[in-house]
Amino acid sequence: MIAIGNFFFKYRNFLFIFLYFALFIPSPRIFTTDNFGEHYYLWPICIGLFITVLGQAIRGATIGLAYIVRGGKDKKVYAEELVTEGIFNHGRNPLYVGNILMLVGVGILSNSIIYVFIFIPLFLFIYQAIVLAEENFLRNKFGEQFDEYCARVNRWWISLTGIGKTFGSMKFNAKRWILKEYNTQFVWLAGIAAILLLNYPHLTENDTDFRNALLTGAFIALALGYILVRWLKKSGRMVE
Repeated sequence: MIAIGNFFFKYRNFLFIFLYFALFIPSPRIFTTDNFGEHYYLWPICIGLFITVLGQAIRGATIGLAYIVRGGKDKKVYAEELVTEGIFNHGRNPLYVGNILMLVGVGILSNSIIYVFIFIPLFLFIYQAIVLAEENFLRNKFGEQFDEYCARVNRWWISLTGIGKTFGSMKFNAKRWILKEYNTQFVWLAGIAAILLLNYPHLTENDTDFRNALLTGAFIALALGYILVRWLKKSGRMVE
């Protein structure tokens, strides 16, 4: 599993691109009119949006309080220090938990049986392998310090015990959240907009022209926001 994790660690960013395209693969529906009535589409929209927004909120809280470098070095697992502050004091992999919830949420939002029951389990297997590879590196580098951390904090479950104290004792860095997350936010929001407008024509009363106009407007607005944040970052006008 560690060897598998080291392999996928190199290409994990491409994995997300693939998984977002997979959202639009034709698939049988999870929620249908036969089981949930005429307004069946409200179920995947409400449940999917709740889960995916929760995932993004966990990522945002994690990055805003105590950021950990997940980029590795030379496409390999790497860490200069063991970060145990912020949300990492409540779960060992909150960024990955956030990613999982984001993808499960958009999978439900897309109402795709193939995505939820084939791609998500595959994604979970890959993430488990990546985490085991990271833990192997951290244990070899930090030894007893990492073992004590593992004994105290769960790998996947984020404990809410003392979460209020954590937020109260640390300052949320909104700028860091924006600068680190604008790429993810753009892809995530664009995907949600596309799913809502393409998969649920009921929302625009089956008006194709109106739907296309909304989709175009959403993409333009998101692109402008992306360009603005990127310009602020590259020009040095917004720093962490």
